[in-house]
Amino acid sequence: MSSVRVHRVVEGPAAGPVVVFSNSIGSDHRMWEPQVAPLTERGFRVVRYDTRGHGSSPVPPGPYDLADLGGDVLGLLDDLGVERAHFVGLSLGGMTGMWLGANAAERLSSLTLCCTSALLGPPEMWADRARLVRAEGTGAVAEATVGRWVTPGYAQAHPDQAAYLREMVASQPDEGYAGCCEVIERMDLTGDLPKISVPTLVIAGADDPSTPAEPHARVIAEGIPGARLEVVASAAHLGSYEQPGEFTRLILERITEEQ
Repeated sequence: MSSVRVHRVVEGPAAGPVVVFSNSIGSDHRMWEPQVAPLTERGFRVVRYDTRGHGSSPVPPGPYDLADLGGDVLGLLDDLGVERAHFVGLSLGGMTGMWLGANAAERLSSLTLCCTSALLGPPEMWADRARLVRAEGTGAVAEATVGRWVTPGYAQAHPDQAAYLREMVASQPDEGYAGCCEVIERMDLTGDLPKISVPTLVIAGADDPSTPAEPHARVIAEGIPGARLEVVASAAHLGSYEQPGEFTRLILERITEEQ
């Protein structure tokens, strides 16, 4: 499948080092809002985009594969005239980042992989979820998704934010969500990890039920030469949203090291 022109939001100084943020399945560029001001204030040019099939990006018929999602990022960089960028991805966004690290390392200055996995089974679960969403819509998975994204304590303390996230999931296009489920269903990046030479930080949430640090983050950190692993307390799957201070500190530390 050819690349699509993904929706993007670009903020920060035009001449600043570029940091591309890639969303999870079921979210869009808004999930990275807490990271924008801290990075732009430090002189970085922040590029948030909606993965194909999500937010305001095109929704080609599925299934998709990681080469499609990675190709969209390369098209985005070409569109913006950016030769190299720091890449930060969470969950599906991290899977896209690993594909880029293995297949287009020359376009990356660094890689930050958040709450993600190189192999996330069982495949039948993703096939079932794709079927459910095509039949009943993304609203059918919104409640359960946000139950994995944030800890119960966060949802109780911030009901408005939990509701906002549920609405975000339910607003995603059904076919786009299902097509991305099929990406994860067929994905196995474990053999590609040793090929990634980009400076890499792996961040896990200590309370992540979807991609727990053991084994998911550990496998990635041990597989990528020189990668470093950090585990953030009181963070579920959407750790960058639930614990923005600590995630942003770690992201800034990683990208500043490479300047």
